[in-house]
Amino acid sequence: MVVDVTCATLGPNNPQPVVVEARVALLSEREGGKLRPITARYRPNHNFGGPDNPIMYIGQVEIPQGEWMHPGETRNLQVTFLSEPGLAEKLMPGAKWRLQEGRRLIGTAEVIRLVCAA
Repeated sequence: MVVDVTCATLGPNNPQPVVVEARVALLSEREGGKLRPITARYRPNHNFGGPDNPIMYIGQVEIPQGEWMHPGETRNLQVTFLSEPGLAEKLMPGAKWRLQEGRRLIGTAEVIRLVCAA
């Protein structure tokens, strides 16, 4: 089940986010990923460069309330980003990025489709 986060859910004074449907894959504990599962409103760092790229974006992985995503699991989920100049251009279908906690890689994601953009 994908949480439906659309542009219409925002208030009139809020800037429009960039929302994508993405294939999110968490690394297993053995691969160096997280030890525990994640749940609703999880906000890792989103890195569109390599491991040494210091530029991170703010985005929330939209896991349905009451559900968990475990290390080693892959799911199609919506990811909501705060709009930043140039971000929408990075989020075209097929684009891949790193999910990190600090500099530690905990997963990857790939855009399936753009849901809405600022």
